[in-house]
Order: sequence, then structure tokens, then C-alpha cells
Amino acid sequence: MATTLTTPDAPQAPRPTAARRRPQSSARATATGRLLTVITWLLALIFFAPVLWMVATSFKQENAAASTPPTFFFEPTLQQYADVLAMNAGPYFLNSLIATGVSTLLVVVLAVPAAYSLSIRPVKKTSDVLFFFISTKMLPVVAVIMPIYVIAGQLKVLDNVWTLVILYTSMNLPIAVWMMRSFFQEVPGEVLEAAAMDGAGLLKTLRSVLIPMVTPGIAATALICVIFAWNEFFFALNLTAAKAATVPVFLMSTMTSEGLFLAKLSAASVLASLPVVLAGWMAQKQLVRGLSMGAVK
Repeated sequence: MATTLTTPDAPQAPRPTAARRRPQSSARATATGRLLTVITWLLALIFFAPVLWMVATSFKQENAAASTPPTFFFEPTLQQYADVLAMNAGPYFLNSLIATGVSTLLVVVLAVPAAYSLSIRPVKKTSDVLFFFISTKMLPVVAVIMPIYVIAGQLKVLDNVWTLVILYTSMNLPIAVWMMRSFFQEVPGEVLEAAAMDGAGLLKTLRSVLIPMVTPGIAATALICVIFAWNEFFFALNLTAAKAATVPVFLMSTMTSEGLFLAKLSAASVLASLPVVLAGWMAQKQLVRGLSMGAVK
């Protein structure tokens, strides 16, 4: 009787366990994180490079600022800042401060009750109201400048800073209502029920409960309105002349058809950017908290 010989099976390679796979996945995640960090820094440098170049140009002489190829090594000077301050820039900054500050205050005062009614006490047509608010931002400004100019001329309010206050308020109010509505929606309903059980009315609930809870969101909204109003150029250019001209109009006045102006324009731009940069720096904690309030539902 024939016998068959059987060979033992070849030993199989041990399968990698979870403990062995974990270091590989951790190393891969670390490498991916470092790559994303490098890419983020590169993008940040790309976006910040024009600002850095503007600041550097403001310390150059005009011939060095306009040289080709660009001058990277130069002797810094404050002459351009002295020339800008000698151009009587104070009234321009004062007009921008009035138009920006008053319009932002009006936006906050009007947007808080509007956002409360549209978020906590909505009605059937709330979505239509919200769409109407945001649709006003879709209208090109150039399409309405002519009727606004005619009405302002008939009312004799051309070259008036309070005309800019009204326009900046109407310009920023829709986006402020939308932002604050998302902040009010983050307030737990139990807090409002507790306030109602304690006998708090509408005004007391707003003043003592809701506003303290959404203060970071209000600060973030106010800062965005400040940025939009401070940088607005089209209305200020077409509706003002000498009395109510703002900082963006002043920046344009530093540009001349004859001679060099890049260094002086850069110095004026740095001075014009300082108020908004300082406001953002002082409110950065409230800004981060406010922008993160409506991020997660």
C-alpha cells in the first residue's frame, strides 16, 4: 500500500497587530501635520508679503521706492511720514472716526432687537425678511449712487459726514443682523425659560441675560462693521468734497500725475491702517470667541 508523504505547511508571516500599526499611523499623521503647517506658513507669508512690502516702502526715499529692480537694502527715513502729517490729514481721520463710530453704534443698536426677533421669536415670514436683508447686499453700489446723489443734493446734505453715517449704517445693517441672529440662536432655551419664570420682561431679558451671553458676538460684529465703514471709498469719493472727505479719499490725494509718490502713498496707507489694526488687536479675544459662537450647531 502506497504511502503519501505530507509536507508541513510553510509558516505564515505573523499579521501586524494593532500595536504595530499604531506607530506607523501616528508617524504618518505627524508628517501630514508638519506638511500642513509648512503650507499654512507659506500661504500666510504670501498673503502678508504685500503688507510687509508696503511698510518697508514707507521708509524709503521716493527714488528708491520706484527703482527697477526693487531696492531691498536702503537707509530708512521718516521723511514720508512727516510729509503725510504735513498734508493736514487730521480732518480726514476725524471724519472717518465719526462716520465709522456713529454708524457702528447705530448698527449694533438696531441689529440687536432685529436679530432677537428673527431668532428667538420668529414669525411665519422670517425667511423672507432674512432674504430681503441679504438681497440688499447683492445690489451694486454703482447702480444706486446716482439717485442717492440726486436726493442728497436736493436735501442739501452733500459733503456732509452725517450722510455717510446713514449710508454706512444701511450698508452694514444686513450683515450685522445675519451675524447676530446666529449668535442669538446659540443661547439655550432653558435660560430664557428661567428668566421668564423669574418674572423678567423683554427689556430685562435682553439687558441682563441675552446681551451678556452674546457680548463676544456683538464685539465681532461691531469690529467687522468698523472695518467695512473705515475702508469704504465709493460713497465717500462721490458724495464728499472738502468738508466730509474720509481717509480713503485722503489716500487718493497722495497720488499725483507728476513726480513720484509710492513712498508717500505707502506711509499714508500705514497710518490709515493703524486704527483698524489696533482695534482688532484690542478686541482679538472677543473676536475669536464671537466668530466661534455660531460655527458649531
